[in-house]
Amino acid sequence: MTQTGRTPSRLRLDAALADLATTFGGMTAVPDENNCECHWGSAEELAQLKTPDVELAPDLLRRTWQAVDWCDHGAVLRRILPQFAAALVDGRVEPLFDMGDVGQSFARGGWQQWPAPQAASVREFLHAWWADSLTAPDPAVPAYEVFALCAEASGAVAPWLAEWERAVDPTADRRLVEAVDHWEYDLLGGELPWYAWVHDEKLIGELSAWLAVHAPARLDSQGASEELRHCVRLLGVSGPARWEDPHWPGHTY
Repeated sequence: MTQTGRTPSRLRLDAALADLATTFGGMTAVPDENNCECHWGSAEELAQLKTPDVELAPDLLRRTWQAVDWCDHGAVLRRILPQFAAALVDGRVEPLFDMGDVGQSFARGGWQQWPAPQAASVREFLHAWWADSLTAPDPAVPAYEVFALCAEASGAVAPWLAEWERAVDPTADRRLVEAVDHWEYDLLGGELPWYAWVHDEKLIGELSAWLAVHAPARLDSQGASEELRHCVRLLGVSGPARWEDPHWPGHTY
C-alpha cells in the first residue's frame, strides 16, 4: 500500500483514467450523427454528443453506449470514453445482460484500429482495470465481469488469462474461485459464460483449457468445494466422457 492509501495497481488504473481524459478530451460525435428520437433520445440530447466535454446524465450515457446503430460508433465512443470509463470503474454502469454488453460497445467502436496513441490509451485502461480487479480487496465490479468486458472488447481471452497467470496473489486466487463458480455451468455446456453476439468455439476452448490446467491448484489453495474442483477437472474432458463422468454435476441444458 502506498502513502496515498492506494495500491500500485489502483494507482496504475488512476493514471490510465487520467490518460483517457487527456487523450479523448474535447472530442465529439461527427456533425451529421443522428439517431431515432423515439428509441434513443431527443435532438437536444444528440446535440450534447456534438458538444465537447459536457457531462452526460447517467441515463443518456447508458443509452449512448448501448445503441448499436450510430453512423460512426467510434466517434461516439471517443466522445464518451472519459466519463464512461470512470463510471465503469466505480460500478455505476448497469448493462442489460452482463459486462459482455459493454465490451461489445468497445468492439463496435473499432478501438484497436484507432490512431496508435488512442488505441494505446484504451488498451492500457483495460489492462490496468483488469489487473486491479484481480487484487483489489473489494472491487466495485467483480473480476469475472471485468474479464467478460475485456474479452469482448478485444475479441480474445489469452491476454487477460496471461495476466491472471502472472498474478500470484491470494486475492487473485479468490477471484478465480468466484469466476469458476460463476462460469462452470455455461462452460460445461459448451457456451461462453457471458452475453456474446456469436458462439465462439475458439474462445470457449481457450478459456476451458486454461482453467483445467491453471485453476485446480489455486482452487485447492482457497479451499474450494470438491464439487467445484470436479467441475474444473471436467473442463479438460471432452465428448461423452464429460457428462458420463461419475462426478458430472447433474446440469441439464
